[in-house]
Amino acid sequence: MSQVLEAPPERTATPPTPSAPSAQELAARYGLSVSNARPSLGSYASQLWQRRHFITAFATAKLTTQYSQAKLGQLWQVMTPLLNAAVYYLIFGVLMGVKRGVPDYIPFLVTGVFVFTFTQSSIMAGTRAVAGNLGLVRALHFPRAALPISFCLQQLQQLLFSMVALVVIVLGFGLPVTPRWLLVFPALVLQSVFNAGLAMIVARLCAKTPDIGQLMPFVLRTWMYVSGVMFSLQQVTKGKHVPHAVHFALEHNPATLFIDLMRYALIDSFHANQLPHHVWAWALGWALFVGIGGFVYFWKAEETYGRG
Repeated sequence: MSQVLEAPPERTATPPTPSAPSAQELAARYGLSVSNARPSLGSYASQLWQRRHFITAFATAKLTTQYSQAKLGQLWQVMTPLLNAAVYYLIFGVLMGVKRGVPDYIPFLVTGVFVFTFTQSSIMAGTRAVAGNLGLVRALHFPRAALPISFCLQQLQQLLFSMVALVVIVLGFGLPVTPRWLLVFPALVLQSVFNAGLAMIVARLCAKTPDIGQLMPFVLRTWMYVSGVMFSLQQVTKGKHVPHAVHFALEHNPATLFIDLMRYALIDSFHANQLPHHVWAWALGWALFVGIGGFVYFWKAEETYGRG
């Protein structure tokens, strides 16, 4: 019996199954972007400007509610720095006698306390700007720099309330109103830019390491003592051998510069020879360096805020 051998049927090649596109490919195809991705620096600044009304309203609301539980309410905005000035006057002016050789010591002291408090409060507010508003940061999409900037604006508004008391004190001691009073405005603008930069720096640091906020009061207290808030640096260092580098650092300390500019503007007995050379150039340099540097430093970590 013969057997017929048949060749096996030819197999047709099966086309390979196309692989599924990756998530990155799908995102690129449909124009999707990473959530909370950091925008370019120019776009970030533009977004901040678009939300300027939110920044102003947020700062005003914070200022309004700050003393809402106190019976004296908003009067504490003026009373707090005045009480601090009274304590410093008792300790430094009376007990330690640093008021000797300083004309118009009380306006001199109150001006220093008010101006330094502006910087001090802005920095302390910056330590809580992101870390203390995580619910807002995680719930809404907005440039996070709006938070430290709004806190600085709040402190500026509080300083303007306090300036009313400062003007009353200056006039009460018989100091005249002079055209130099107009210098208050550019000095405050430069200090506000400087404070905002510092607030953004500490806001980023404290968002990652909250313990830094616990150290800031000690750092600020030390800074206050070397900034001539309660005494004249010229009187303290007069007749003493102070290394040139130390004297230069004390004289060009940004807090000292802004305090001296305000004293020069408001106090007639505070003369131009008590200011360091090129004082306005130094004040502008500090404001731009810290203001722009702090903004860029904060922007670089924009996508990390509220995570973890």
